[in-house]
Amino acid sequence: MNTEKIKIGIVTVSDRASAGIYEDLSGQAIEETLTSYLNSPWEKVYRLIPDEQSIIEETLKALAEEQCCLIVTTGGTGPAARDVTPEATEAVCQKMMPGFGELMRQESLKYVPTAILSRQTAGICKQSLIVNLPGKPKSIKECLDAVFPAIPYCIDLLKGPYLSCNEENIKIFRPKKK
Repeated sequence: MNTEKIKIGIVTVSDRASAGIYEDLSGQAIEETLTSYLNSPWEKVYRLIPDEQSIIEETLKALAEEQCCLIVTTGGTGPAARDVTPEATEAVCQKMMPGFGELMRQESLKYVPTAILSRQTAGICKQSLIVNLPGKPKSIKECLDAVFPAIPYCIDLLKGPYLSCNEENIKIFRPKKK
């Protein structure tokens, strides 16, 4: 039996947090949410980086090389000039998964009309699923609650590790085997 922990990348993209101006609450929110969802033993591979497209691209590629089955980013998804996380994600992915962004925006619109300004997306880099989340901790939980039910099956389709989840905290979907 394989006892290796599943690797999940958590990337916070923020000029100010990476400069130590404020604490990275968004990365913590991702970790807390994933901890509540997952029964499988997992380890976070954490990165706190500035809003620089080349650094984001290098970081995403490195985490895919480290065999993180899931890489969750936060920050850099708005319309501001320095918000380039979606561009970096698209640059490193072989396939884009636009349904993730569509669902996250739809979910966020229940809470704020500015959700239409968000450019979250998702894609496949090697055998890693990359999901771009917004930067606010409350929005992170709302968006993960919406899209995570499809993530374990997506990772199955990528021949990644089997993610076992706490059904009391998140209801995931896998097709029934015939």
